[in-house]
Amino acid sequence: QVQLVESGGGLVQAGGSLRLSCAVSGSIFSFNAMRWLRQAPGKQRELVAAITSDGSTNYLDSVKGRFTISRDNAKNTVYLQMNSLKHEDTAVYYCNADLILRGGFVAKEYWGQGTQVTVSS
Repeated sequence: QVQLVESGGGLVQAGGSLRLSCAVSGSIFSFNAMRWLRQAPGKQRELVAAITSDGSTNYLDSVKGRFTISRDNAKNTVYLQMNSLKHEDTAVYYCNADLILRGGFVAKEYWGQGTQVTVSS
């Protein structure tokens, strides 16, 4: 069974930093794209950052220059370093990954349970 477990969320003052982690476990053959998305109250879920298997990244315009996505393939973990946090970054952050399981042939999408990030202004 595949699990994506996020950690690192919490309460921080505006201008502060947090580092989110997403540890992936299970019988996995390969990792394709991995992503962080967020959903604020009353708003649609949005893609914050993504990283491909070869390390290419892309970001939501509003977080460019402040957030950095990275991955440690040896640890099956993806990170989101968030600096210069703003009140509008407050949301539940979700980890998302396209994985091919051992014995499988097609990548499927998996989600973590989410971690709350609250930025006080």
